[in-house]
Amino acid sequence: MKTMIQTVTTDHFQMRYFRFGTAGKQTMVILPGLSVKSVMDSADAVVAAYQLAAPDYDIYLFDRRSDLPSVYSIHDMAEDTAAAMKALGLRDVCLFGVSQGGMISQIIAIEHPELVKALVLASTTAKVSETARAGMETWLPLAKAGDAKGLTEAFMHLLYSEQMLANNQDVITSLSEGVTAEDMARFSILAKAAENFDILDRLGKVQCPVLVLGARQDRVLGPDASEELARALGCESYIYEEYGHAVYDEAPDFLARVCAFFGKVY
Repeated sequence: MKTMIQTVTTDHFQMRYFRFGTAGKQTMVILPGLSVKSVMDSADAVVAAYQLAAPDYDIYLFDRRSDLPSVYSIHDMAEDTAAAMKALGLRDVCLFGVSQGGMISQIIAIEHPELVKALVLASTTAKVSETARAGMETWLPLAKAGDAKGLTEAFMHLLYSEQMLANNQDVITSLSEGVTAEDMARFSILAKAAENFDILDRLGKVQCPVLVLGARQDRVLGPDASEELARALGCESYIYEEYGHAVYDEAPDFLARVCAFFGKVY
């Protein structure tokens, strides 16, 4: 059955989301990372990938707001996502933030602690380094030039391991075929938001239990980003040695670790 994409409306914006799992169970909210096309276009694949969690969680996955301003910060994204959660009556959730979604999640945990019961941060950081900024900036000229194929390939190259890229070259090439000018304009706004992200000095305000998951071969944020984040938070962590930034897609036990941590909390 095709996953239904829904829209939550606040006084200031609309935001798409989809919901799956088991209603009445503990709520898990997933905030995805930056992508060339919206994750809403891959909803069925996400639902299939998260079947391990579906029996025990009522799961919501949020997009960014539909009408992006020309300048849109990570803090703006966090405030909008928090507003969308409140509009849907969500609180005390298990919040799972991936990459840019992890940046958003940190701010939500700091600014709206009543919304977050426990937090998992995957392949993310509290401060974007110069090295990471330089890598991400290679995407922007490709998006500005309207080079969908070049942007998709450059983006995937930093996210995935060499083995994953080699085994899925045809799939990666096909992903660029549906990328529109609107997709690339939206990607540019969201990518630029991360360039100066730095909330390292505010992490002491995170009150809930946190698990940090990362990968030693992360070519987006660098090999030490997740360990540095865990040290700053003083929290539990696990670093995969053999995977890259998209460890959340590649490591077979990744979701089990997320669910085990949340299971301990509630």
